[in-house]
This record gives sequence, C-alpha cells and structure tokens, in this order.
Amino acid sequence: MIALSVAAVLAVFLLYTSIAGGGNPSLAPSELAGRSGDVQLAGLVVGPVAGDAHAGGLTFLLRDIGKKSGKAVSVRYAGSVPDLFKVGRHIVVDGRLRNGTFVAEPGSMITKCPSKYAPKQSGDPA
Repeated sequence: MIALSVAAVLAVFLLYTSIAGGGNPSLAPSELAGRSGDVQLAGLVVGPVAGDAHAGGLTFLLRDIGKKSGKAVSVRYAGSVPDLFKVGRHIVVDGRLRNGTFVAEPGSMITKCPSKYAPKQSGDPA
C-alpha cells in the first residue's frame, strides 16, 4: 500500500513538471534584453574566451545559434568547465542578466556537440 502511494505521488509530480515545465525559460541571446530573473541561455560561443573559471571567472561572448552575425551577449561564468567547451561550441547556462552581462550560475554550463544534432549529409554512412 505504501509503495503504491509513493508511486502515485511520483506519477503526479512527473505529470505536473512535464505540463507546467519545471525550470527556467530557455532563451537565445537576442531574446535576453529586458528580461529579469533567472533564465536558461542557449547560444554559440564566439569568443574571445578570457579569464579563469576558478579565479575571478571566465568571460566570453555568446550569439544566437544558426546566425552568422547579430548581437552577442557577454557571459561571465565561474565553476567547472566541461571538457568540450571552446569557441564554436553550443552551450546552455543558467543565470541572469546584470548590467549588460549575463552572470551564469556556477556549475550550470552544459556543452552540446553541433555535429551530433545536425542532419546527416548525403554520402554519410548510416
């Protein structure tokens, strides 16, 4: 009886979070202006990357994914940096905009490999 009750509570929680969305809204750098509060920012690292993530913070520019030009936002990040982090990589970070700089929460950076999510080119082995 207790196990069924726990399972029912977990099922309701999962249903609620899938419908209501359990986290921060995900935005592109071009959508960040005028936003207040915590958000999730997704974009392309365009550099330059400077500083130290464990001493004072790492700074870099982030631009909308898929755009060759456009406004980039400055990001300051402290904490663990994924091994795949570099200029040209798609990343997601949580944080908030402060005085024109996106201040990311420590340890919130996730990198994505663009080629993993791109459609296969003709001639690629299946």
